[in-house]
Amino acid sequence: MAVIIDYEAGNLRSVQRACAEVGLPARIVADPDVVRQADRIIFPGVGAAGAAMRSLHARGLDEALREALACGVPFLGICLGLQISLERSEENGQQTLGLIEGHVARFAFDNPLLKIPHIGWNEVRVHRPHPLLHGIEAGDEFYFVHAYYPRPARDDAVYAVADYDGDFVCALGKDNFFGTQFHPEKSGRVGLRLLFNFAHWDV
Repeated sequence: MAVIIDYEAGNLRSVQRACAEVGLPARIVADPDVVRQADRIIFPGVGAAGAAMRSLHARGLDEALREALACGVPFLGICLGLQISLERSEENGQQTLGLIEGHVARFAFDNPLLKIPHIGWNEVRVHRPHPLLHGIEAGDEFYFVHAYYPRPARDDAVYAVADYDGDFVCALGKDNFFGTQFHPEKSGRVGLRLLFNFAHWDV
């Protein structure tokens, strides 16, 4: 059973529909006991780190997610779901789940033509191979909506980068966790390819 985490925000239904498109039935759940029984977990991403962490803590989902990850359950974090995997975020100075060493920073530019948030299609360049990136080719673009981006402490956590006035990490992972700063559920064919890979990821 795959589950999509309900943290009182996010585009849960669009993620659920995209999962169904690749043959992965997924329930939207807020019950930590159900999360502990899941065989795949998706944490989708729209919203703010502070509000998300408060919701997770109030429901006991933060501990359930840590326990599931420790048990080797494949875990996909999307956008905010990636950002809360690190130790802290500059957004509200929020302490996050600490699944991966590092923090989340806000974009800051001198160039007035570069808008924040970063919204739109952008090429994703695979930094090193990962099962979830299988079939992703040079020139493939994914859809982004974000003002913050991950800064992992270790290079071996980095799997892909994109460019917005310089390279930033857009896919990272460790063991059975993989996170994308982009939205695969909004990224057409290439996004569905990544979700298909997740559905068949044998950690």
